[in-house]
Amino acid sequence: MTRKLALLGSAVCLAVSASGAFADDLPVRKAGLWEMKMVRSGSAMPEMTMQHCTDEAVDKEMNNNVSPMAKQVCSKQDIKKTATGYVSDSECSVAGMSTTSHAEITGDFNSAYTVKTSSHAQGGVAGTAGRDTTMTLEAKWLGACKPDQKPGDIVMPGGFKMNVRDVDKLKALLPK
Repeated sequence: MTRKLALLGSAVCLAVSASGAFADDLPVRKAGLWEMKMVRSGSAMPEMTMQHCTDEAVDKEMNNNVSPMAKQVCSKQDIKKTATGYVSDSECSVAGMSTTSHAEITGDFNSAYTVKTSSHAQGGVAGTAGRDTTMTLEAKWLGACKPDQKPGDIVMPGGFKMNVRDVDKLKALLPK
């Protein structure tokens, strides 16, 4: 059960951290199967590679679902176009922990993109206060979704499968 909650939490983190790539003023990803590799430093979380089947409707739904959640917990969310892509800065607070994040998003959203995020956390659970982490999300388009997949499906490490359209179920599992 703990492993499943950790995977669900990772999926929520992925959705929230990647949501910058789905904001209204950013390009929608090419429909199909995307491999997403997430590497964190400054955290005990291991490298994770997952696959996400998506289409234009799912990307827009992810933004519509994540944006209200982010608006509830983030006092600042700025996204700006740059010469090389996009930059996002945010300040969020969840379960007594405040996090300031800076993300740089590069790529074409048709074949590959990268999200490099640095964050600083304060408060929260003992051992997390004052911790700096960096996360790199490398996404590459693999082709069409597999026959047994539908848009929104994410296959996590170990074969655990979920659909991002179930984000309301995930929100219920997050600490208050």
